[in-house]
Amino acid sequence: MNILILGAGQVGGTLAEHLANEANDITVIDSDSVRLRELQDRLDIRTVHGKASYPAVLNEANAEDADMVIAVTNSDETNMVACQVAKLLHKTPTTICRVRAGSYLANPALFYNKDTEKDLDKLRGFPIDVLISPEQLVTKHITRLIEYPGTLQVLEFSKGLTRLVAIKAIEGGPLVGRELSYLRTHMPKIDTRVAAIFRKDRAIIPKGDTVIEDGDEVFFIAATDHIRSVMSELQPLSKPYKRIFICGGGNIGYRLARALDSRYQVKILERDHDRCVMLSEKLRKTVVLEGSGANKDILLEENIENTDVFCAVTNDDETNIIASLLAKRLGARKVLTLINNPDYVDLIQGGVIDVAISPQQTTIGSLLTHVRRGDVVNVHALRRGAAEAIEAIAHGDHRSSKVVGRRLDEIHLPPGTTIGAIVRHGEVLIAHDHLRVQPNDHVILFLVDKSRIRDVEKLFHVGLTFF
Repeated sequence: MNILILGAGQVGGTLAEHLANEANDITVIDSDSVRLRELQDRLDIRTVHGKASYPAVLNEANAEDADMVIAVTNSDETNMVACQVAKLLHKTPTTICRVRAGSYLANPALFYNKDTEKDLDKLRGFPIDVLISPEQLVTKHITRLIEYPGTLQVLEFSKGLTRLVAIKAIEGGPLVGRELSYLRTHMPKIDTRVAAIFRKDRAIIPKGDTVIEDGDEVFFIAATDHIRSVMSELQPLSKPYKRIFICGGGNIGYRLARALDSRYQVKILERDHDRCVMLSEKLRKTVVLEGSGANKDILLEENIENTDVFCAVTNDDETNIIASLLAKRLGARKVLTLINNPDYVDLIQGGVIDVAISPQQTTIGSLLTHVRRGDVVNVHALRRGAAEAIEAIAHGDHRSSKVVGRRLDEIHLPPGTTIGAIVRHGEVLIAHDHLRVQPNDHVILFLVDKSRIRDVEKLFHVGLTFF
């Protein structure tokens, strides 16, 4: 694909790296020439220096040839105008826009897309096909981690019917120290599939005789109703969380408090006085506190030792890390930390800080959903982008498709790829060798090696005989 990325920041740069490694034709526009030079030194991409919304700059970037424009600059306004210019002047087939401000997102009438208006001349708003809100995505991600105590990642497929969960195996879990085949014997009424195991950062494709070891990072898939039962096999089941402490009252902190305060006891700590006033007016049940998360006295005064989850979600990585380390030391049960710098994520994940959350990786998974070839409806980037989980829809018949009409053990999957489940007419079917793929099945796959994504996409291409 010919893809134009507007913005060379953390998301734009990481996305360019993902897509350039998959043999796409990538052009990146940014007003920061130093950042562009750094990207060009590392990647086989084209760069254009200038303001991404200017028609002349888009012309220089050959926007008329682009299959897709992805606007992820730091300015919502630049992103929205750039998509409008690309669509109206160059008839760009797909425009994807990152919008952060809740005031824009709260007014959907501002945005028209190709599904609601076919005639470009009649558009009366920003012609954006896909809206991406990092704050919404991160809020959902953190909320799922709180709903399932002890998890490292919780990913939804097929509108929530099934979930892929990452959890650390801990000694004391019934399955730890046993072969995977024991799981079916021990839980005969619950169907699940272990999609992958990471042991000391080394990927293991699971088999029936694979033994789960203490400390393994296990990815399993199951129907949503069965998730907690499977979790109990891999670690002693944690008590449900009740008390949530949020450090940072910005967009993410506010959204998170609003999502949680009807079900949990929530406190939010914000250092800006005017922001505290706004939060106290808009949040009904949440206790709003003014101060810094790095202030030991405030944390002790608010009984941090009785806190189930401490979420550090300010805009500053260093503040989040320091506040999280302090909260953990003072007795917080679990610490979730928002980290924008990807180099920090690998340093702190799994140490004193329980889960490091990368907005870039969360956002990129959503963006990749719209870039993947074939009928792909969900993509999740895993383990800092090294692995990937995708949900693809099977089309065609046994003559035109490499998957339709075939048993799972007859499908030639690329190395390091496993099929976790199939969703058929609202029913979750956990993958077993005898299962046969039917047209319109939603097939959920796990790739421990993301470089194999093109081979997976080819599996779901429909041959000419179908037409």
